[in-house]
Amino acid sequence: MENDIKQAIEVLRGGGVILYPTDTVWGIGCDATNDDAVRRIYDIKQRADTKAMLVLIDSTAKLDYYVSELPDIALDLIDVADKPLTIVYSGARNVAASLIAADGTLGIRVTQESFSHALCQRLRRPLVSTSANISGQPTPANFAEIAPEIKNAVDFVVAYRQSDTSKASASAIIQLGAGGLVKVIRI
Repeated sequence: MENDIKQAIEVLRGGGVILYPTDTVWGIGCDATNDDAVRRIYDIKQRADTKAMLVLIDSTAKLDYYVSELPDIALDLIDVADKPLTIVYSGARNVAASLIAADGTLGIRVTQESFSHALCQRLRRPLVSTSANISGQPTPANFAEIAPEIKNAVDFVVAYRQSDTSKASASAIIQLGAGGLVKVIRI
C-alpha cells in the first residue's frame, strides 16, 4: 500500500489522473484544485461538465476551507452515518471551478477508508472521486469490472485492493440547503 500511495501522490502532484480504491467503489481521481486534471476526468468519462463530481477529504476540520458556510447539522450527519455519506454543500470554494455546480454547490465526503484517507492526508488537498466508468454505463462494483478503456486512460492504476472481489456500492448523498433544508438524493 505504501508504494502505491507514494506513486499516486507523485502523479497527482504532477497534474495526473489515477484509478484508486475508495470507501465506496473504485474511483477516478485527481487533485481537486487542478482544473486541467479535472477536465481530463470529464473527458475520460465522456461526461458533460455540467454533471457534478464529488471530492474526498480526510478530516471534518477541512470542511470550512471548501465551504463558505458549514451548516451545524453537517457534522452531526457525518458523526451518525453508518455508511459513507456524501454531503452536497452550498458556497463551494477553493477547488477547480469546473467542480463547482452552476448553483455553487459541491459534494464532499470525509473518507475513513485507509488508502483514500492516506492519499487525501498526504496530498493536503481534496481528491476528486468519481466512479470508474464511462458516463451512462453501470458503476463497476470492484476492480475486475472496470473497463479496459478506463484503466488505459489514467496515468496510474493503484495495485492495492485490485484482487478484492467484494461488491462495493456508492455512498448515500444528502444536500444541505439554506434554512436547514435537508434533501435526500440517494440512500
